[in-house]
Amino acid sequence: MAKKLVGSMKLQIPAGKANPSPPVGPALGQRGINIMEFCKAFNAKTQEMEQGAPCPTIITYYQDKSFTMEIKTPPASYYLKKAAGMKNVGKRNRPRGAEKPGRETVASITPKQLREIAEAKMVDLTANDVEAAMKIILGSAKSMGIEVKG
Repeated sequence: MAKKLVGSMKLQIPAGKANPSPPVGPALGQRGINIMEFCKAFNAKTQEMEQGAPCPTIITYYQDKSFTMEIKTPPASYYLKKAAGMKNVGKRNRPRGAEKPGRETVASITPKQLREIAEAKMVDLTANDVEAAMKIILGSAKSMGIEVKG
């Protein structure tokens, strides 16, 4: 007999750092998901990833309190900021993009770095080849005020 689907939710959790404290614990607890079981499974799945990289995660939960999770690659903005070597500024001490994208440039990356980011994000993008994926990532870079020099 198939499990009865109750719902799904999206969370962005740092790789290898899921713990029962907010925001993960309360979000899972109010839906009846075993918090410790989720944290152990998530941390085990993200063990090979770079620690602390934000991982968008889709959690599907069922009536029998079981769940499945789909962990995606970190956002393109995370890879772009890392490749550009942007320093931590602003609220919460995080790197920020340009205040006026298109008019100001805050950093630059090389075409080689752009290709590496596109290859890493390829599994989550709707692009058919790496060249199309590079165009998608280039659009994200431009909207952040990051230019590609090379």
